[in-house]
Parts: sequence; C-alpha cells; structure tokens
Amino acid sequence: MTMPCPARDEFQVGWICALPIEAAAAKEMLDEDFGILEEQDAADTNSYRLGRIGKHYVVIACLPAGQYGACAATTVASNMVRTFSKSLRIGLMVGVGGGIPSPDHDIRLGDIVISCPTGTCGGVIQYDMGKVTADGVFCRTGSLNSPPRSLLTAVNHMRAAELTDDPRYPEYLQRATKRTRRTQANFGRPGSQSDRLFKTKHEHPATAKNCDMCPTEWEETRSERDGQGPLPHYGIIASGNSVIKHSGTREQLRLKSGALCFEMEAAGLMLDFPCIVIRGICDYSDSHKNKQWQGYAALAAASYTKELLGYVPCGQVSQEILAVDVCSK
Repeated sequence: MTMPCPARDEFQVGWICALPIEAAAAKEMLDEDFGILEEQDAADTNSYRLGRIGKHYVVIACLPAGQYGACAATTVASNMVRTFSKSLRIGLMVGVGGGIPSPDHDIRLGDIVISCPTGTCGGVIQYDMGKVTADGVFCRTGSLNSPPRSLLTAVNHMRAAELTDDPRYPEYLQRATKRTRRTQANFGRPGSQSDRLFKTKHEHPATAKNCDMCPTEWEETRSERDGQGPLPHYGIIASGNSVIKHSGTREQLRLKSGALCFEMEAAGLMLDFPCIVIRGICDYSDSHKNKQWQGYAALAAASYTKELLGYVPCGQVSQEILAVDVCSK
C-alpha cells in the first residue's frame, strides 16, 4: 500500500540535477515516488518530484532545458530553498562530470567523485575564479563552503564500512539498469573497450564521428581492474562555466588545483546551498569527449548517493541549519 505524500514541510533533503538523464537516474533511486509537487511558491519556476529514500523525504529538481552552469544552478537552488523554506536543510548536487585521471588517482569512466574538504579547500573550487602566480601556482581569489557536517560524517562512515564489507551502491546500480528495456538501453554499462584514455598530445581527428579511428598507440597504458563496478574517489571538484574538452587544459588545471573532475554547476550552489557534490565520470575532459558513458555515469552517481543517505540519521539532518537561513547570512 502506497502511503500518502507527506506535507511539504517534511522534505529536508534537496537533490539537484542538471540534465534529464541525471533526473531520471535520481528517480530510479526512490524507494517511494510521491509524484510531482502540485502547489509551490508563485515565483518558483522549478518542477519538483517528491519521494522517499530510506527514512529521508527527498525533493528532486532539474535545471531547465538548455540551461547550464553556475547561474542556472543558483536559480534552481534559490527557488527550491524558497518553496521548502520551512524544512530544507541539506542538498545534493548529483550528475556527471569529466574525469581528471593522474598517477595518484586511477579514475576510470563510470567511477564516482565525491567533493570532500582537502587542505584549505572546502571540496569545490571555481577554476575561473582565481589567478595563477608567476611560478604557475593556482591561487583562489574566493572560497566556497564545505558540505554540511552530517553529509561529511556519513561519507566517513561509508568509507569505513567499505573497508570490511561490500558497498551496496553497485547493487542499486545493477537493479535499476535491469528494471526495464528502457533503463537497460539508457543506463547500461558500455563495454570496457570503449574506456580509452588518450595521451595528452593526441587530439581527436576532426572528421571522425567516434574514436574507432584513433590508434591504440595513442592510449595511455593502464592496468586492468578487478571487476567492472565503479570506484569512488574523494577530493576536490573543479567547477566553472566552460566545458573542458582539451587534455592540455585538463592537465594544467589538475597540476594547479589537484582536482579530480570538472563540472559546471556546483560553484553556483556552494555559497548559499548547503550541499555535497557527487559526479559520475562520463569522459576525460578531452577532445575525445562523447556521451556514450553518460547514462551509466549518471546512474552510478545516483546509486552512490542513495547509499550515502543511508548513513545520514534523520536526527542529524534536523540539527542542520535551515537552508533558507544559510542563504540569508
């Protein structure tokens, strides 16, 4: 028996997506789907899907069609905070991102990057809000907030659990993928042979529709992995209003910032919307970028997020400051 939709004032968790494929992945993670919110603030242009994940009541919103970047994300978050002003306390920015592999971080397509404080960084840097000194060091000219304490605590609990037990998010990922023929088609894992990391000096041929024409000698040599499940990586996420499609630029920003992935929306949220950023890796931010892994990566990030919420006690969320009060500071 399906329970009636709880009152609007009971939804404490906000989940924001940039793309329809990300919103569809979020919906797949709901234990109960309460449908669309029918009444909201008159000035709010968002559309909301309400649901339950474990013990948490979650509201999902997606950026409008054709709108991307920090400004669009800020508008969606501001509207959500206003409509759920009496209840919303923590946020999730979940979707896909471009990976930044390195000798220290063997990031593969389908892996998941989670924003976590590192050194003096709160977990997200705005790579177009800073300066590079004469010796090539990237210096931030502003700072972005860290994720809410309850979410950071949950991340550590989840990391500790994975040292002794298998994580559950691969199970959520597999179950959602196999649910229907459509989910299989849109979220299924591409073959490992399509996960190709090319050397920085090799650009994608301008006339080639895919990477079939790119010779194997262009590829970086990487060891085979045990199993095909996505692995999590914790650290800095670089956010900005430009799509990075150049391996040289990717490497420069990696060396200057230490970031693990690129995305375009988080910088618009981290000052006023208390959230953690979770990104499934769908490309390597180079000229070989395509959408083949986008669905699987979006579902991998959503699956990780579902498990993470299981480590967040409702009581801890209730102790977080209201998002509307964060915005008013």
